[in-house]
Parts: sequence; structure tokens; C-alpha cells
Amino acid sequence: MSVSVEIPSTSHRRDSEPFIDSRTRRNSLQIAAMEEGPNSPSKSPSRRKRYSFSSISCFGVELTPDNIAVAMVYFVQGVLGLARLAVSFYLKDDLHLDPAETAVISGFSSLPWLVKPLYGFISDSFPLFGYRRRSYLVLSGLLGALSWSLMATMVNSKYSAAFCILLGSLSVAFSDVVVDSMVVERARGESQSMSGSLQSLCWGSSAFGSIVSSYFSGSLVDDYGVRFVFGMTALLPLITSAVAVLVKEQPIIVSAWSENLSLGSPGFLESSKDNLIQIWGTLKQPDVFLPTLFIFLWQATPHSDPAMFYFTTNKLHFSPEFLGRVKLVTSVASLIGVGIYNGFLKTVPLRKTFLATTIFGTALGLTQVFLVTGLNRQFGISDQWFAIGDSLILTVLGQASFMPVLVLAARLCPEGMEATLFATLMSISNGGSVLGGLIGAGLTQTFGVTKDRFDNLVLLIVVCNLTSLLPLPLLGLLPKDNTNALAKDTTDVETKSGGKFNP
Repeated sequence: MSVSVEIPSTSHRRDSEPFIDSRTRRNSLQIAAMEEGPNSPSKSPSRRKRYSFSSISCFGVELTPDNIAVAMVYFVQGVLGLARLAVSFYLKDDLHLDPAETAVISGFSSLPWLVKPLYGFISDSFPLFGYRRRSYLVLSGLLGALSWSLMATMVNSKYSAAFCILLGSLSVAFSDVVVDSMVVERARGESQSMSGSLQSLCWGSSAFGSIVSSYFSGSLVDDYGVRFVFGMTALLPLITSAVAVLVKEQPIIVSAWSENLSLGSPGFLESSKDNLIQIWGTLKQPDVFLPTLFIFLWQATPHSDPAMFYFTTNKLHFSPEFLGRVKLVTSVASLIGVGIYNGFLKTVPLRKTFLATTIFGTALGLTQVFLVTGLNRQFGISDQWFAIGDSLILTVLGQASFMPVLVLAARLCPEGMEATLFATLMSISNGGSVLGGLIGAGLTQTFGVTKDRFDNLVLLIVVCNLTSLLPLPLLGLLPKDNTNALAKDTTDVETKSGGKFNP
């Protein structure tokens, strides 16, 4: 994206989970109308009925209460974008940080997304008030509300800001893991086309949330200041707590559970050891390890988003209100990207999708050079219109190219501890994103790009975009044809790893 930076920042190739993942965001998954795959022997007529009573559907997925809850959590992740511009301007104008410092804070705030398997393990193994899903959604929403309340009232240094952003990131990451576990349970065994439809519903909800908050993210900063925006944002995570009541989950009898899995008990330790062994046994299988390695390397290429944000605000003097309009355009573009993937790309083999989107994304990313050098004005295109058009195209392409990553990761998960294993795969992806951000921060510092010096910004943009091509020789690590192969590969992995997980 040409004109803004998110905290943590995201490149056009990555997951845009709020307050990460970048790309990371951020990371992530699919909603299905059924809890298990079509070949599951345990599927009963009553269970089938449980997930098919609704006649209302979106992207081909029935809007059951569970699915609505998951979609609403994704919606909250999108609508939390209300504070992104406020955070960026707060770090730049109130704390007077340079682009490299901003990128480092972004990487620090992304740390909760690197230990997502821990949240999955906690959610699967430690029911809170008798529930594995509901209670943790409530807790995540309250934690998010606390973090933004602190940003609105008490934060006054880069360290306290980093800590509060970290708490907000932890809130989103934990709720993301909880809904991931629900999603993967339903996506298991589905075809690539259905998985794509489920993914489209999730990311469509997130994109809709971004659209709702986009324009006001800039105008509210202009009119009322960053503290007011932080205060409004503090109300949004409470939606996550509220929709927890929609999750259909049988309560666990705590006394019976504690007898078997109390901390320090032989049963708990043995169960934990078995789960770790099975997760490692799954990850080291070539069918899982090689695609995961490619995703990590694909995410680990650097980007120049923080430097571009400083350039467009300090050099081109783009206002918060205008950047809010740009964010609105990119939010709509993200939804368009979801639609393009759902309509045309969800049945295309992964290798072809990655090859095409990476090459086009690199070429289009280089158009940022026009904005930095002013070449666009020689063609009669103002900086504002060029920034909007450039961001629109890059966002559409970036969203369409990242969705196959999520589809692949979810469908690699065997049955059982879905939250833990899926979180492991996405944490590896997020780790690549954080590494890419830190490399970008290092390049920004090396090239001498600061909040008021942009002499080498063109070189930074060129280097960051060309490095996006480096993972392409490794496309052979991905499955040749992912229409039905992944479901079979997942079954093979379950067999080789000694059975299925038992939470």
C-alpha cells in the first residue's frame, strides 16, 4: 500500500490481521456449515441438522449461530482499523519517532502472534468456567477494551504505547485462535472450492468491518484527536465478548476434567507430551513442512510501508482525513479481492496463483517510485489520485494472493487439537512477516530514511519489491494440484503421526 502504515504494518502480500499480522496480521480461517468432513464416520443426522437449519447463506456458507459468531469476530478485527491511523500519527507526531523506530514497535507488538500455539493449547486444554471457546472470547474482548482504554488515558511514552499495543494484539490473537479452532473443525475434509468459500466469508466479514471504520479513522483524528479515537476503539472489542453467547458449546464438568488434567498430574503431563509429539510428527511430514517453509520465506521479504507513511504525511502533506479516504478505498478493494478469489481463483492450483500474483505484485509495487519522484505529475495525475489508484490495485492483488495461504494452512490440519496445530502453522507465517518487517526497518536505517530525509527512499522501495521475487524458485515446495490432494495428504499425515489428536 502506498500511503499508509498500520501498526503493525502490513505489506501487500500478507495477512492483514489487526495489530499484526500484518500480514502477519496478522493472520485467519474458514467457516464451514458442517462440523466435520463429508467422509467422517461420526457424522450423525442430528449433527447434520445442527448445522443446516438456516436458509440464509453468505458466500455459499449457511449463517448458523456459530458461523455468525466467527464472522463477527472477523468483523471486529476489521473494524479495529479505526485506530490504525491514530496509532501511526501518535507515534509520528506525539512521540516524534523515526520510521525505523515505528517499524521496531510494530515488530514488538506482533509478538503475541508468534506464540499462537500457546493460546490454542490453553483453549483446548484448560476450560475456563466450563467452556473452551465462549469464556476465552469474553476474556479476549475485555483485554482489548482495557488496552485501548489505557491508550486513551494514560499512555505517554513509546514504551507504554508499545506495551498497550501489545495487549491489544494479544486480545485479537487469542480470539483469532479460538475462532480458528471452530473453523478448522468445520473445514476438515472439505474440497478446495468449499474451503475457498468459507475463507471468503471470513475475510469478507473482516473487509466489511474495515469499510465501516475506514473513513472515520481519518476524519475523527482530524476533528477530535488521537485520544478520542482510542477511546472509541476501546468499545469495539466488547462485541467479541458479546457474540460469545452465540457459540454452541457443551459445558465441561470442571470436577471431572480437573481429575484427569490437573496441573502436575501424570495424566495431564502425559497428555501434553503426546500432543507435542503428534504436533511435531505432523509438522515434520514433507506434505506439511515444505509448504510451511515456502509460506515463511514468502512472508519474510522486507517492505517499506513505514517509510512511505512518513513520506506521504511529512513530504506530500497528506492529511488524516485524506488517508482515511484512502483506507476506505483499500477496504473496499480488499473485499473486491475476496470476491475475485472466491469467483475465479479458488480452484486454481497454488503454484500458479503464487507465481502470477507475486510477479504482478512486484511490478505494481514499483509504481510507488512514481509517487516519490513526482513522475506521476508529469502525466497529469495528482499525488492524491495516484495514491488512491495505486493502493486500490495493490490491495486487490494482495488480498487475492494471501487467501490461498490461509486455505492451505487450514486444510493441512489433522483432526483433534485444531486450535494448537493451526496456530502453529500461522505463527510460522507470522514469524516470517515479523522478520520481513524487521529487515525492512534495518534497510530503512541503512539507507538513511528518516522522518524528514527521503533521498534514498526510491532505492529502498526498489530493493524491497525485488526481494519479493526471491521465494519463486521454491514454488516446487507447494502441492502441484490442491483440489483434492490436500485432503488426502492430511489423512496420510494423521496416519503417519500415530492417529488423531485428543484434546
